[in-house]
Amino acid sequence: MRNMSGNEIRQEFLDFFEKKGHLIMPSASLVPQNDPSLLLVGAGMAPFKAYFTGTAQPPAKRIATSQKCIRTPDIERVGKTARHATFFEMLGNFSFGDYFKKDAIFWAWEFLTDVIEMDPQRLYITVHQDDQEAYDIWHQEVGIPAERIYLGDDEENFWEIGVGPSGPCSEIFYDQGEEYSCGDTCQMGCDCDRYLEVWNLVFTQYDKDEDGNYNPLERKSIDTGMGLDRLAAVVQGKSSIFEIDLNYPMLERLIELSKIDYDGQSKESLAARVIIDHIKGVTFLIADGVLPANEGRGYVLRRLLRRAIRNGRLIGLNQPFTQEIAKEVIKSFSVGYPDLLEKEEFILQLLALEEKRFNETLEAGLNLVQQFLTKMWEQKEKTLAGEAAFRLHDTFGFPLELTQEILAESGFSLDIEGFKKEMEKQRQRARAARSQVDAMGSQRLDTSGVLSLFRGYEVLEESCRVEAIYLQGEKVDEAKATQQVKLVLNPNPFYGESGGQVGDIGSLLKNDLESFVSDTESIDEVQVLQVELAFDLVVGEEIIAKVDAQRRAAIARHHSATHLLHKALSLILGDHVHQAGSWVGPDRLRFDFSHFNSISAEELKQIEDLVNRWIMENHPVLAEEMTLDQAKEQHVTALFGEKYSDIVRVVKMGESQELCGGTHVRATGEIGPFKILSEASIGSGVRRIEALAGFQTLDYYAGKEELLLEISALTKSKEEDIIRRIQSLQEQVKEQERQLASLSAQNTMSQIDNLISQKIKINGVDVLALEIEADKTDDLRHMADLLRDKMGSGIVVLGSNIEGKASLLAAATKDLKDLFHAGNLIREAAKLVGGGGGGRPDLAQAGGPSPEKLKAALPQIIEMIKEQMKEKN
Repeated sequence: MRNMSGNEIRQEFLDFFEKKGHLIMPSASLVPQNDPSLLLVGAGMAPFKAYFTGTAQPPAKRIATSQKCIRTPDIERVGKTARHATFFEMLGNFSFGDYFKKDAIFWAWEFLTDVIEMDPQRLYITVHQDDQEAYDIWHQEVGIPAERIYLGDDEENFWEIGVGPSGPCSEIFYDQGEEYSCGDTCQMGCDCDRYLEVWNLVFTQYDKDEDGNYNPLERKSIDTGMGLDRLAAVVQGKSSIFEIDLNYPMLERLIELSKIDYDGQSKESLAARVIIDHIKGVTFLIADGVLPANEGRGYVLRRLLRRAIRNGRLIGLNQPFTQEIAKEVIKSFSVGYPDLLEKEEFILQLLALEEKRFNETLEAGLNLVQQFLTKMWEQKEKTLAGEAAFRLHDTFGFPLELTQEILAESGFSLDIEGFKKEMEKQRQRARAARSQVDAMGSQRLDTSGVLSLFRGYEVLEESCRVEAIYLQGEKVDEAKATQQVKLVLNPNPFYGESGGQVGDIGSLLKNDLESFVSDTESIDEVQVLQVELAFDLVVGEEIIAKVDAQRRAAIARHHSATHLLHKALSLILGDHVHQAGSWVGPDRLRFDFSHFNSISAEELKQIEDLVNRWIMENHPVLAEEMTLDQAKEQHVTALFGEKYSDIVRVVKMGESQELCGGTHVRATGEIGPFKILSEASIGSGVRRIEALAGFQTLDYYAGKEELLLEISALTKSKEEDIIRRIQSLQEQVKEQERQLASLSAQNTMSQIDNLISQKIKINGVDVLALEIEADKTDDLRHMADLLRDKMGSGIVVLGSNIEGKASLLAAATKDLKDLFHAGNLIREAAKLVGGGGGGRPDLAQAGGPSPEKLKAALPQIIEMIKEQMKEKN
């Protein structure tokens, strides 16, 4: 077998299939594009779903990639086995209606035996039990002996996800030798590592319908996947994927930091494997624009990072360490993914911030766990409720296994089933909120083969042909007046919501009748109009399409302002600023961006002033199409994690130039005045600005002017004198408050003297037990303190009706600690008003639902004091 590095294997694979006529495409982002069914890309074929379903046309019939992937279902097995990982690269070759089983099988065999130079005698094959064609190719044409071909059932050798494209698959296994065997009974199909799956060939030949029928596809396809890490482990003779050349530098740095003895078997070794796998995944996620969050893909990132940090603590890494491991990830993988180097500073900063915050979270979680433990001790419980564990996990991000460990150390257990029930409730909430999509993740609306030329950059009104009509998601030839439908027009002036810009609204005209267009969405780059019909409509008809011009203009102003804001942020705050999301509407804009510190008022003013200056300079706004490589050469700003086609649209205005498909003003002067409304943090390293442009800014200032006039009238001063007038009024208020406080103090002291005159003596001790008026318990406590201090030595018991409930408070001077215990008294006294309570020897309070019983309770409380003091004597 050839001695090859991971980078060499990746390149050899791509070169091999390029010679076989495949288009070599770069890895897609881990963030799926136009696929709401997927949280993250978890397979090599995921970016090509639309090509397999036929809802989009591939750039070539043959494609090969090395696709970065994230999968978390087996997260608990990471580190425990030699082959499981959450992040991996999937080498894959794909055919869309071109070659099929024979070529796929022969090329896989050729690559493994001729290019990689694997020993053919150590390769084993599985095929579906009903796939005679694949069996014959392997056995009769490739020459694999029958004893090395295994037949599998639907569970083992058939690929499908619900309805849609499906088909049998054939897997190639490599026999690593007897040293990896699990024993005398070891054979293909064991869960040990002797027979390692290296390649899976999926033959997509059926279309499964909702009735469960497998209908032969007219255009058969090939989808293959081979894990680069697994293949590299075989080629390099490593016992696990964690020790291949791409991963070992991370492991080596971790061993250096933690000083552990790594043997691949110990608990410390398991923790080390988890750390390097998770930090690798986190590094790639951040590079693709994913940011830590409490839901969605941001939660996946946060979960991986927190598991890594937790495992770091298990091997003695109590100080920040994730940046050090991420640096090694970037060094190892920057050959195949040069964007890691470009984003290194941002990745490391975000890791440092999130690690710091999680360490603080751990402390908060530990405190809450201690509270739970204390409560369990007091109530003599042995099991922590699943709901409490879920709260720790969900609210504080506290790892479940850590909760279990702490409980076990104190002799307690955890209600795992209760925890699972809470987790399931959360999943159900997430499923309920998720958009309905079909099994392959494509939109319910099938726009394949539908033509729609977008002309909205040039015109807002034109005659259009009705290209397609959809009624309740189904494509129809005609629709009637009053029906709610979706339409595709060709040509079309309506902009569909995308890139953060909302969709157009407007109207459709036919024979003096007008139908309202309430929204426009973009599905597979086809603009789809939501329409309430005022007339009958047939596919092929010509109608007039008219975009709401005023609304479009307002959207354009805000969109262009967003570009200027983005540029101003990067100039004022630094090059680390990247767009993390946006929303552009007719009434405002919202811009999310990466930044790690709060923004000062002075910086916000500088940003706002810079945007307004560029607006006043009236720079022309130019849009041109060019290749992606040309755009990169011109340092055009692109979005983190976004996937672009070979031809892109670049929008330039002054110093700003960005890849953008949205609509804009013709010159920056058309934007009008720009005003930042708010700025705040919305997550780890992410901040949000909301702002106005154009007429909306004028309306904002008009409202402020109106408010100023009202204040001027109320303060009876001119606008230029308002601040001085308010300052004068504030001084008057302060003086009046001082006078009131003085009168109140005098009144309180008079009241204190009056109350103390009602004290009695019990065994030579002054005792005061009264019902008084109070607005809140703090008032009751304050009065008790004053009375106690005035008495010098004595006992005070106060009762009051506060918001319809009885409140009791007992206080004693410290010299009486051997004669009297306020907590014991108040515990018994509270029962007289139907409640409970307790406290310290010198101060205690209680409450109850029956304030009407206070008057009768006070004499009984005096008797209780007598009894307590008698016992003490």
